[in-house]
Amino acid sequence: MGFLEILIIAIGLSMDAFAVSIGKGLSCNKAGVKEGLLCGVWFGGFQALMPLLGWLLGSAFAEKVQSVDHWIAFILLAFIGGKMIWEAFEQEDSHPQQSNFSFKTMLVLAIATSIDALAAGVTFSFLGSGILLPVTIIGCTTFLFSLVGLLTGKALGCRFHKGAEIFGGSVLILIGLKILIEHLLGL
Repeated sequence: MGFLEILIIAIGLSMDAFAVSIGKGLSCNKAGVKEGLLCGVWFGGFQALMPLLGWLLGSAFAEKVQSVDHWIAFILLAFIGGKMIWEAFEQEDSHPQQSNFSFKTMLVLAIATSIDALAAGVTFSFLGSGILLPVTIIGCTTFLFSLVGLLTGKALGCRFHKGAEIFGGSVLILIGLKILIEHLLGL
């Protein structure tokens, strides 16, 4: 998997954190760069940690599922993408938009927004990809999107929430289709 594909996956995975950061920016009158950096560290850190954990889990089972790994990658990415699109159409109230930046609140939000990255890490292991570059790109991308998301939420409002979720989900589904087609056609 090349740099561009990893970057596209990173952007797709960061959309949950971006949307939550926008929500936090909306609900916090005093949100600024400090709070944006805090969101970036929490969300970017967990988005980097979870694919590593997924990769380690997937690597343990890779030999047993090599003949169907492309199907697993497609199903996982399609599921994750579909879930993101589904959540975009749920009520806005279902997305945490607390102005609380406490350890407990940020930990829960960071875990919740990075579960998809765990599945992506499993996918990387099935594809035989290394993990250092994807983890770095995913973490840094999410850090930046979270920082920008909080500041955007503060400045512009919640216009991008649904669009960000739909875009991120669509990107993950398309990457899954690409992987499946490449394997089926022997590319």
